[in-house]
Amino acid sequence: MSGYVLAIDQGTTSSRAIVFDESFRIVGVGQQEFEQHFPRSGWVEHDPEDIWSSVVATIRSALADASLSAGDIAAIGITNQRETTLIWDRESDKPIYNAIVWQDRRTAEVCRGLVERGLEPTITQKTGLIVDPYFSGTKIAWILDNVSGARQAAEAGKLAFGTVDSFLLWRLTGGKVHATDATNASRTMIFDIEANDWDDELLSLLDIPRALLPEVKDCDAEFGTSDPALFGAAIRICGMAGDQHAATLGQACFRPGMMKSTYGTGCFAVLNTGTTRVPSSNRLLTTIAYRLGGRTAFALEGSIFIAGAAVQWLRDGLGLVDRADRTGPMAEGADEMQDVYLVPAFTGLGAPWWDAEARGAIYGLTRSTGPNEIARAALEAVCFQTADLLDAMRKDWSGADDTILRVDGGMVASDWTMQRLADLLNAPVDRPVVLETTALGAAWVAGQKCGAWPDMEGFAARWRLERRFEPSMDAVTRGRKLTGWGKAVRRTLTAGA
Repeated sequence: MSGYVLAIDQGTTSSRAIVFDESFRIVGVGQQEFEQHFPRSGWVEHDPEDIWSSVVATIRSALADASLSAGDIAAIGITNQRETTLIWDRESDKPIYNAIVWQDRRTAEVCRGLVERGLEPTITQKTGLIVDPYFSGTKIAWILDNVSGARQAAEAGKLAFGTVDSFLLWRLTGGKVHATDATNASRTMIFDIEANDWDDELLSLLDIPRALLPEVKDCDAEFGTSDPALFGAAIRICGMAGDQHAATLGQACFRPGMMKSTYGTGCFAVLNTGTTRVPSSNRLLTTIAYRLGGRTAFALEGSIFIAGAAVQWLRDGLGLVDRADRTGPMAEGADEMQDVYLVPAFTGLGAPWWDAEARGAIYGLTRSTGPNEIARAALEAVCFQTADLLDAMRKDWSGADDTILRVDGGMVASDWTMQRLADLLNAPVDRPVVLETTALGAAWVAGQKCGAWPDMEGFAARWRLERRFEPSMDAVTRGRKLTGWGKAVRRTLTAGA
């Protein structure tokens, strides 16, 4: 059997396809950005056809880059931006509305109503989630309520809901398979993570017909084969996981107490708690880390909505930099005597604050504040928010006390940012040799399922460290900075209220 595995990594701002060989080396890459749509303040949408066309194009590009054909690929693994919600017509394959992106806040009022009715404890007990527009459930209800004829068509079984993974699977298989995996299902706010099934009480609460929903499978399952007309031959699809779960797998965080944090558009920290479902008293999420071979591993997760997106804002919104990678040197050149804080609540604040109404703010500006200090504030904001998450995890579960953080994503290429992260966490930060851990995780799930790649133990043994960042900041400076950050967040929460 061929050892080549193709990973589809469908993200918030771009789609990528990466071909790995049996040694987990990247041999072919395709990437394509697509347009973001902001029809109103707080609304974020994608054109589903842009997502689909970009995925097809990047797969073809990755195969060409690797000088391979579809027949050389042992399997496809899919990983995706989570919670982004699509509904399409089963007969025509056409979406009935744009994809509503995970960052979208249009259902904040609906979520507030659920909380005011005292329903959040029930939802949290079943799903492990808090009530927030971030998750798919209220997005599904919004589309059904706002697209003419949608609810009646859904009840008649004519429509299909899916997060991006399901939509891609449907299109890849020529409409033969409507399915998702347990990790993506666990992010919808309508899935019972212990029963491993859609929950009828929650479906009734949001008035979502069960006929709309995909079948839920393990991450390592037979999801069908691609339509031969797409790439020249049928390819098995036998791996699927939401992006943060795939990154957890790609970082080989298989043991309880292991933790990874991915720094992309947002930042997502996941702490493996094993077979133990740990309830959070600090507004973290209890979620499914992965489900392999019918066995579920749970995790605590903290979600930060804005990480790399803050750097994009410096580049595209303010024009302070022409390239994102210039922010590290700028931060290094900033005046250390100025404590400037950027609270990047552009679409609300995520864990552990969960304030959908908060909006971004900058504190500590003086006449001598310049671009370097603003750049440092944007990078430090990611570090501060991660520190908030780790602190909450340690309060929730003693297994997080001695955690070493494994990191990945675009921002981790900055040595300055990773050192500042270790300093503010007061914990080691490990950067792996392979930074494409999200795609690697999706590829590993598919590769081991089809027998081309090693099992969990063999894969973990081959994880390689590129550099460890040890904390070096003195306790007084760390304390001053964390205190200042806490004050900035509290002021932002007050302003948002």
